[in-house]
Amino acid sequence: MIFRQLFEELSCTYTYLIGCEESGDALLIDPVYPAWERDLREINKLGLSLKYTIETHIHADHITSALKLKQETGCKIIYPNRSQCDCPDLRSEEGVPITIGSVCLKPIYTPGHTDDHFSYQLGDKVLTGDALLIDGCGRTDFQNGSVAELYASVNEKLFTLPADTLVYPGHDYNKRHVSSIIQEKERNPRLGQNRNLAEFTTIMNNLDLPYPKFIDHAVPGNQKCGVCPSHLPEDMENYCHQMTDSLQG
Repeated sequence: MIFRQLFEELSCTYTYLIGCEESGDALLIDPVYPAWERDLREINKLGLSLKYTIETHIHADHITSALKLKQETGCKIIYPNRSQCDCPDLRSEEGVPITIGSVCLKPIYTPGHTDDHFSYQLGDKVLTGDALLIDGCGRTDFQNGSVAELYASVNEKLFTLPADTLVYPGHDYNKRHVSSIIQEKERNPRLGQNRNLAEFTTIMNNLDLPYPKFIDHAVPGNQKCGVCPSHLPEDMENYCHQMTDSLQG
């Protein structure tokens, strides 16, 4: 199996490239529009063919490159089965594996950050999107988020995975790349250390976070599988430009 963690620095998003050496097929999880050329270069360099792009949820902080990559390669777009949009070719569903050659990706429904959020287990790894971050978690105050649902998703689904399962998050803002289930259970200041739901609720209700600056453009664009708005404020134009560096974790 080929596994690459790629970083888009404007939204601090990790995109995951997974490939099967036997079949030559590849998939991308959470590709970001400004980085689509970088992702294709990496796929081509490895001699792979892109079969799927997969979203963990409808994002509020960046535009997905799913549609652009489909136009360029003919790959199929996979969104969670709870996502409110009509554009995907296929839907991820808990209990129904996604396979490329000998590689098996297991979708895990982990709502709370948003109501459509999925994580994806890959052998001894779990790609947690925004549900579980390194020493943190995604916010729960928009897109039908729920503190109680996120608490249940992490404690009843993610924290029940084997302790040495590697945690690969959807974002990191401090140049960290990977954690583990046991580390998050022991150290995560929001969800670890045996915190109960009441404690977690108090933490999440007192974050005092600003309104997401790109959400009003990102959500409708991602409900169309990655359509950049025709007119963006000047300070947001880079969200639909091309990145120049290829950053890899």
